[in-house]
Order: sequence, then structure tokens, then C-alpha cells
Amino acid sequence: MAASGKARLSGMQKQVLALYRGFLRAARSKSPEERSRIEAFVSAEFRNNSSQVDRKNFLYIEYLLRRGKRQLDQLTSPNTVGLSSLNVEVSDREKP
Repeated sequence: MAASGKARLSGMQKQVLALYRGFLRAARSKSPEERSRIEAFVSAEFRNNSSQVDRKNFLYIEYLLRRGKRQLDQLTSPNTVGLSSLNVEVSDREKP
């Protein structure tokens, strides 16, 4: 434990928190409506991943970090107005 009584964060945990803060900072540069959408989407994604991804699955966490950094780079571009996600579901009859 650290001197303040709190457990120290690992390097990967620090990267995840920095990515989260980066998304929130990038959202500030967008319109108020888009900012609230971005904040809600980012919060939901991070919460979902925190509960669904095993903390010891380092390869997958690293993949999510890389993917998140690419998305953050796109979001910080002045040409990007907001985030969107595409969810594609394949029905049983479409599966090979």
C-alpha cells in the first residue's frame, strides 16, 4: 500500500485511466449535445468492459487500449464531430 493508504495502480490501470480522461477531455471540444453523447458512450463502454473483461486477460486489455487510442485520435481530429458505433448481429441462418 502507498503512504496515503490506497493501493498503487499498475501501469496498465494508469493507461486505462489516462485513456478515459483523454476521451473526456476530447469531448469538451465538441458541441454540448455531442459532448453528452460522447461522455455517456465512453462511460458505458468502460463500465461494460470493467465488468465483462477478466482483469488478468492482459492481451485483450492491451488490444482494447490500442483500439481506444485509435478512437481517441480520431475523436480529437477537428473534422470529427462525434462518436458512433456499429453493432452487427449475424443471425443463425447467415452463419457458415
